[in-house]
Amino acid sequence: MLDETLTYALIMVVKTHRLRIAAQMAPLGLHAGQELLLNQLWKQDGLTQSELIARLGVEPPTVTKTVQRLERAGFLRREPDKRAIRVFLTDAGKALQEPVERIWQETDELIQREFGPQERETLADLVTTMADNAVVLRQQVRLE
Repeated sequence: MLDETLTYALIMVVKTHRLRIAAQMAPLGLHAGQELLLNQLWKQDGLTQSELIARLGVEPPTVTKTVQRLERAGFLRREPDKRAIRVFLTDAGKALQEPVERIWQETDELIQREFGPQERETLADLVTTMADNAVVLRQQVRLE
């Protein structure tokens, strides 16, 4: 029964996406998921760890570990700023943006290869609405 639901199908898509992304990221020195944190810094460099936690919707230890690993790999640096520690991209971290975005785009293309432009647009709209609903649900669960 569960495997007949839309969310089950979405989970299977996400698992496959993550597997391919992990394989493609490894030669860049990244583990799957680390690019999501980097993406936030590509959009706005110098965020605090609290800001990263809020934007990524994850637990504090997850961001702490990811920042530490990316810093050890030479992709990030942390700098104290009055009351907070800000996280900045190094040149090596900035250089990852193009290949990471290309890998994500290629993976999206492979997953959606049989959809035409209108179908892709409709799917994007529907999944965006589902994601918005999921954010509300996540907030409700955290409040309980």
